[in-house]
Amino acid sequence: MLSREDNELLTRIGPGTPAGALLRRYWQPIAAAAELTDEKPIMKLRVLGEDLVLYKGADGYGLVAEQCAHRFASLSYGRVEGNCIRCPYHGWKYDAEGHCVEMPAEPNVTAFADKVVQTAYSVRHLGGMLFAYMGPAPAPALPKWDVLAWQHGRRWIRKFAVLNCNWLQCMENSVDPSHLYWLHGSSAHLAKVMDHYDEQHDFITFDYGIMKRRTTAATKSGGRPMVDQHPLLFPNILRHVATAKGSRARRHNLQCRIPIDDTHTQIYIANFQPDPSVVMPPDAEVPLEHFNFRDGAGGFRMDQVPAQDAMAWETQGPVMDRTRERLGAADKGIVTYRRLLKQQIELVRAGGTPLGIVPAEAEKPIIELEVINERIGLERPEEVRGAA
Repeated sequence: MLSREDNELLTRIGPGTPAGALLRRYWQPIAAAAELTDEKPIMKLRVLGEDLVLYKGADGYGLVAEQCAHRFASLSYGRVEGNCIRCPYHGWKYDAEGHCVEMPAEPNVTAFADKVVQTAYSVRHLGGMLFAYMGPAPAPALPKWDVLAWQHGRRWIRKFAVLNCNWLQCMENSVDPSHLYWLHGSSAHLAKVMDHYDEQHDFITFDYGIMKRRTTAATKSGGRPMVDQHPLLFPNILRHVATAKGSRARRHNLQCRIPIDDTHTQIYIANFQPDPSVVMPPDAEVPLEHFNFRDGAGGFRMDQVPAQDAMAWETQGPVMDRTRERLGAADKGIVTYRRLLKQQIELVRAGGTPLGIVPAEAEKPIIELEVINERIGLERPEEVRGAA
């Protein structure tokens, strides 16, 4: 269990909070590029407890505070002009850096405008996702995760309905392997697993987070040990690999858990299915799907894996009270992640650079991750195996 003070430390992410300061040191995935179009170039959103407006300009994106600095009207009802956004109330216009470049009713615009700076954050596009950097300058490199940067295959984004719970509940699930067969497996499948396999779970801190490794020794089939390995990319992304239902087609994904505020979380999943006959550059248009956890009656769709997870996370409460939990030996991954999270919070508090941050000048072409599932013969796509 955690103390009440540590539970607050790890879960609260608004401006000025220690965990919020840590999360703001990373490029945060905030939207799918497909959500902004020429017809609807403005999107209101809330990220890390801040109300913001995302817009698509003539040759880039802008992310600014929702309320105009003049009289606090919402810029979400404004209009995009070039790479700027204009307030619908009095016409003040801001560029993507937050500078006020026009004040239609003011006689001495230059002197006044120099004093007005709208909160603004940098936005970059990669693999169909839009990322924002909300931390102190200078901004680090945007990690080119393999799923977002590979080119030979099909890529698509799935956006989930908003979760009514704190972000940490979603991330702890990523290092909780004992829930797999109980929450996601049928009774028959569970019995088979418990009867035939003895599993060892390891959680290894590496350059970008925690590598999860499950080694399964077959006791009745006489086969070789089987390995399933994939990482939690610190602080709030899970890198995973799966197979399409009814086939052996490989499907790699990044599961991005973005804190909206302390009691709500937005999830995007970027998917990539290798196919040597398809070329999809990282800046190509990427289709967007939507998924609702609940059915028409308001209950969780328990025949769907994402809804099973959502049920577990939401029913823990808006912010789980970890002072009352009872952890066991199977929860060592959760303990590992919490210790790492607290350690990195304290590191940032002390003025240090947290795990996985790469200076912009040292940006890597592609960050390939050793994702293995020998049970069904899954590895990285052939096109990138052995690449630099």
